[in-house]
Amino acid sequence: MEKYNKDITAVIPVREGSTRLKNKNVAPFAGTNLLINKINQLKEVKEISRIVVSSDSDMMLAMAKERGVMTHKRSPEYCDEKTKSFGEVVRHVAENVEGTHILWATCTAPLVFPKVYRSAINEYFPALEAGYDSLVSFEVIKRYLWDENGPVNYELGIKHVPSQQLPNLYIVTDGILLAPREKMIEWSYFHGRNPYRFILDKRTAVDIDDGLDLACARAWLDMDESVSQIDPYCIDAIK
Repeated sequence: MEKYNKDITAVIPVREGSTRLKNKNVAPFAGTNLLINKINQLKEVKEISRIVVSSDSDMMLAMAKERGVMTHKRSPEYCDEKTKSFGEVVRHVAENVEGTHILWATCTAPLVFPKVYRSAINEYFPALEAGYDSLVSFEVIKRYLWDENGPVNYELGIKHVPSQQLPNLYIVTDGILLAPREKMIEWSYFHGRNPYRFILDKRTAVDIDDGLDLACARAWLDMDESVSQIDPYCIDAIK
């Protein structure tokens, strides 16, 4: 018998308000909008047991119902980013959906395609067996970073190194966040302190926060996928 119940609920969290990009969650994308695009992608992932759109927006919930997925109506205090903390929102959603595991799948990560979700899920359960508590998608960056006191990941002068020799740093992309539902409730968060790092390339990792991000996602949607797999730190070798 398998150790883990592989019952997975994909949650798409969307809300009516958006501070940086108006109506971001339903912005036009791929011949539809970001919310419907994400629903369509998740419906192609057979490993997902159910899809739930969680929102305060009647319009977005209606879109979800039209696409045949489940809905969770959130009251305004769980969407205004003021009354309830983010952790309280995560716990509230986790408490109000079914499933053994939750895949938090934001529609603002539109280039996380079905095959990427399938790969993440296939790596998630062995990761739990190996002692990780969750799975989080990351993008690796190698950039020269400073804080108020100067360089934080390299040295000035003769010890300066090419960017490809910098230590790996990681950006949480919010594209894939996968953990046991009961743990999300316990943590009041969507991943634990020991997540398995599921690495995405720069294209797949795009996360729409403003208009420029949206323009990039649209431009990259139909690009040759082989280009996105090229290691940007080895690009000089193929020029």
